[in-house]
Amino acid sequence: MNPDDVLTRPQELADWLASGSRPKSEWRIGTEHEKFGFLSDTLEPLRYEGHSGVRAMLEGLAARFDWEIVTEEGLPIALTKPDGCSITLEPGGQLELSGALLDNLHETCSEVNTHLAEVRAVAEPLGIGFIGLGFHPTARREDIEWMPKARYVIMRNYMPKVGTMGIDMMKRTCTVQVNLDFSSEADMVDKFRASLAMQPIATALFANSPFVEGQPSGYLSQRSQVWTDTDPDRTGMLPWVFESGMGFERYVEWMLDVPMYLIRRNGRYIDLAGQSFRDFLAGRLVGFEGQYPTLADWEDHLTTAFPEVRLKRFLEMRGADGGPWRRLCALPAFWVGLLYDSSNLAACLDISRDWSLEQRQQLREDVARIGLKARIGNRSVRDIARELLSLARGGLARRQRFNGAGDHEGGFLNALEDVVDRGTTPAEVKLAAYETRWQGDIRKIFREFAY
Repeated sequence: MNPDDVLTRPQELADWLASGSRPKSEWRIGTEHEKFGFLSDTLEPLRYEGHSGVRAMLEGLAARFDWEIVTEEGLPIALTKPDGCSITLEPGGQLELSGALLDNLHETCSEVNTHLAEVRAVAEPLGIGFIGLGFHPTARREDIEWMPKARYVIMRNYMPKVGTMGIDMMKRTCTVQVNLDFSSEADMVDKFRASLAMQPIATALFANSPFVEGQPSGYLSQRSQVWTDTDPDRTGMLPWVFESGMGFERYVEWMLDVPMYLIRRNGRYIDLAGQSFRDFLAGRLVGFEGQYPTLADWEDHLTTAFPEVRLKRFLEMRGADGGPWRRLCALPAFWVGLLYDSSNLAACLDISRDWSLEQRQQLREDVARIGLKARIGNRSVRDIARELLSLARGGLARRQRFNGAGDHEGGFLNALEDVVDRGTTPAEVKLAAYETRWQGDIRKIFREFAY
């Protein structure tokens, strides 16, 4: 299907999602992670222009490491490579690597390490540092400059109409996620249900954002808390995923009622915030009556939904805070070990089979606040996490993807097993440091945890 093809029926949208199905032998791993840049001397967030700015970072990476610059209105806003890898800007200047589609986790971690080495090589002479956290620990909204992308202008104007924390989500959060394949509609549904049910467990394991504007926020994952009041039309735990009839068509029906943000025409973004894609499909879009969406419009619209698990022609795991390099490798290891192994996928469904919609929602809220101490039914999140990590390690061993030293992929789970063994989240480790050796000086987080 060509990106310019005109679409008029929901079935066409569902068919396009279904076209992502691929045999297990072709399943790949795509990892994305975001990080905050800061000035090494003052620790202030980066601006776009200037010697030590975001633009200088992009241009430096392009000059030294053979990235191709993507511009908007003549300004650099992204970098790409022929293998599909890209570096993009989040609204507040957070730098995001969207990795290539890779066969195994050894390649994934190599990609992460190469990227961070390139970033350091360019950043250090510019007086820039980067840190992986779920929420900016010191900056106020007004301290962070908007990046020059028209899409973000539309979003930032709309966000305050539907929630109180949308601007925080855009400017002050960072995540790590992994994109995984499915073989069929049935396989997609199983993976969607299992990963959605277990997403709060990942949120707890990766909870790494306990500060807001220099003070403890009362949450271990402030990033996760932000998503609870960003935009209820396009976020959350999607309770209907667990109902009978779930499939590609059901996801399309939901997306048709997710309010639009925009369309692109002749290289420019047109603000359609709040309008209906369902009307667009019927030729009734206000201002574009008699016109119908293209596949490119549908692809853009899919990116405007932000549930805990998102469906495109693959599934995106979206529940984790950003963090240090070891956990950037651990997040894909966790989900590959669970979802790419049929027995583990069945085990995840079995573990969560009796959880009610209310319990799942409560768990999602509780882990943001108390992490591994949250409970569902008669089990703690720490207990469930321990079981899932054991399953995942077995699943990775069975994949038999070895590095040059003969090690399978299970070693990438070590960082998460340390979290469970310790019984405290990364956020709680930082809170303890804040209260003891940092003596309340939040600035020390940049020195201790920068990449």
